[in-house]
Amino acid sequence: MQRRVRALVFVTVFLDLVGFGLIIPLLPFYVESMGGTATTAGVLLALFSFAQLVASPVLGRLSDRVGRRPVILLSLLGNAISMALFAYSTHVQWLPWLFASRLLAGATAGNLAACQAAVADVTDESGRAAGMGLVGAGIGLGMVLGPVIGSLLHVHGAWAPPLAGAVMAAAAMLGVLFFFPETHRPQAERHQEPGRPRVRLSDVLARPGLGAVLALTFLVFIGMTNLQVSLGLLAQARFGWGEQEIGRLFALMGLVTFVLQAFVIGWLTSRVRDTTLVLVGAACMGAGLTCIAAAGHGAMLVLAMVLVGSGTGLLQPLMASLASGFAGRELRGGVLGVVQSAGGLARVVGPVWSGFLYSRLGPGAPFTSGAVAAGVALLVGASLLRRRVPDAPPQSTLKV
Repeated sequence: MQRRVRALVFVTVFLDLVGFGLIIPLLPFYVESMGGTATTAGVLLALFSFAQLVASPVLGRLSDRVGRRPVILLSLLGNAISMALFAYSTHVQWLPWLFASRLLAGATAGNLAACQAAVADVTDESGRAAGMGLVGAGIGLGMVLGPVIGSLLHVHGAWAPPLAGAVMAAAAMLGVLFFFPETHRPQAERHQEPGRPRVRLSDVLARPGLGAVLALTFLVFIGMTNLQVSLGLLAQARFGWGEQEIGRLFALMGLVTFVLQAFVIGWLTSRVRDTTLVLVGAACMGAGLTCIAAAGHGAMLVLAMVLVGSGTGLLQPLMASLASGFAGRELRGGVLGVVQSAGGLARVVGPVWSGFLYSRLGPGAPFTSGAVAAGVALLVGASLLRRRVPDAPPQSTLKV
């Protein structure tokens, strides 16, 4: 069952993220075509993230109560409808419809946490980081192909990439409906004590290690949101690059992330402690964002995307693995939902902040701010070095 679940989670996340990758690199250009600015693009992304922030803990608790499969189906249905609405907004060139599309997408964006919980359900601690790496590999491969397909489809009309995203989400939904097994049986919940608490923020913070994981998640996503809002605008302003070049940059980052998570993360975590790798990931991300801020030549942007992709490739599965380990099996879905909300909070604050910095201080300012966030993430990650995941086996002497 473990192999089947991991394979299906990979395909589900891949199809979903291809659709996401189709539009995100082009989003600032969509906003500009409808009369918006960099600040408008930041607010649009923040609206998505605010809806996700509110909905993710609810969907996480729901996956603990009724199972992972129904939540994944609900999320993919919402994504398909929101992408179709996005395509319609580009056809009528009306910005409020674009905002409505992103609001619906954020309110139903619970499939990633549910997929991570499903993987955690069928793996033990020794294989959890590798399992989360497979989820991340689906994200990375989707982000490789999505921007490339999006830039190619865009020549047929602005509506084409989001409509293709709707088709991808619908295909993923059908795959889950017919082939995805339930990994967390609802009836098991009925045997739990009636007074078992709901997963609230206070419950998460009370568990050792989870507060640091939440802070780390927030800081990492604060740094990453700058790419979605300001990278395309910076490349256009400094080097005259357009949709195709930006799509290739995001594809490169996705390729590096995919290779790390599909082929390297399992080998690394068998030899190096997860918390040590978190520090390496934060350092790579900080170095990459610094390169973007200082970029005076296109080659520096290429190097920067390799570094940021390396940091993302390490941090995404490791943060999910640490969170699920500290949470324990009984609260795993709810805790992963809260952790996703920490990222959602960063994606509420980050895009608005990034757009503000870009408009007021110039193209490099958002990435300097992101590099500072990565530096703070290094300090937070260092606080986890002496902590042991509760259900972890004794560390191998090979691990450092």
